Amino acid sequence: MFSILRPYIFSLDPEVAHDLAIKSLKFNVLPKSIFNVDEEEMLETSLFNEKLPNPIGLAAGFDKSAEVYNSLFKFGYGFVEVGTVTPKKQLGNPKPRVFRLEKDQALINRLGFNNHGSEIIFKRISNNLPDGFLGINIGPNKDTLNKEEDFYSCLKKISPYAGYVTINISSPNTEGLRDFHDQKELEKLLTGINKIKKENNLSKPLVLKLSPDIDDNEISKIIELIIKYRISGIIVSNSTEINRENLSDVKKNERGGLSGQPLRDRSTKLIKKFYSETKGKIQIIGVGGVDSGEAAFEKISAGANAVQLYTGMVFKGPGIVKDIKKDLISILKKENLKKIDEAIGIST
Repeated sequence: MFSILRPYIFSLDPEVAHDLAIKSLKFNVLPKSIFNVDEEEMLETSLFNEKLPNPIGLAAGFDKSAEVYNSLFKFGYGFVEVGTVTPKKQLGNPKPRVFRLEKDQALINRLGFNNHGSEIIFKRISNNLPDGFLGINIGPNKDTLNKEEDFYSCLKKISPYAGYVTINISSPNTEGLRDFHDQKELEKLLTGINKIKKENNLSKPLVLKLSPDIDDNEISKIIELIIKYRISGIIVSNSTEINRENLSDVKKNERGGLSGQPLRDRSTKLIKKFYSETKGKIQIIGVGGVDSGEAAFEKISAGANAVQLYTGMVFKGPGIVKDIKKDLISILKKENLKKIDEAIGIST
């Protein structure tokens, strides 16, 4: 069905097409059974002590305001992450702000955390409890005077209904956000977050979403702080501001974060570096160019406990999860592995 509709969908502005997708998903009519595959038990795993049917997640950015997560679970995702959620509602950056790079199987976006705000999203989730493992990605408002306080505010508001909470310090579209990769700034933020957790008796796993553009010498410093402040995991990685020189599409120089196939190798190398230094002490979610079973297995064998995708679904449609699950099962059999967990880190 998607292959038939794709020419029409791609004739629309990317953001118009996305809004239509959200509206259609609100009907929640597709039966979950059509996305099941045989022998899926081989893909069962756990993430932050939660049992999952498979390690394939939907990345934050698609369901920004937590409107259709239960419809998305029906596509076969093992987990779904919504957001980025900010304390106050915000419209984001001026349009146009999303660009398809069809020749490169990539997207560039400079959306700027457009979402309905934590108050509306909190009520929405409380009135429609998730049917699966739901991550909630949080960040600061663009015009805030204190980014740390925005993180604390969202954490307190959102935690009760989250399976895990992602601290997003890596979007390239909010000025100054990536400054939190600096050791002093990150320690200050994590100190405050732990204080909020203790004061409010919050026990949900916290995850740090990282930039792919960090230098190698920053990795050990980040790991040190993650372990010190008992952060449960990392997401490697957000979109990149660089890596444009080998792209073909005329839109390649649009400002914003680049995601999809051009990010694949960069994020996988970063996963491997983090895994080799941590050896399972923290859990890793791998993101960037995941659009096939081969790409998912590549990240898992590099050290990821689970993977996420978004751009892949834009180009291949909602059936992508079923295809990845089938491919992963075939790869496991070929590699003589009985469970997906046996593949974690085997290429490092």
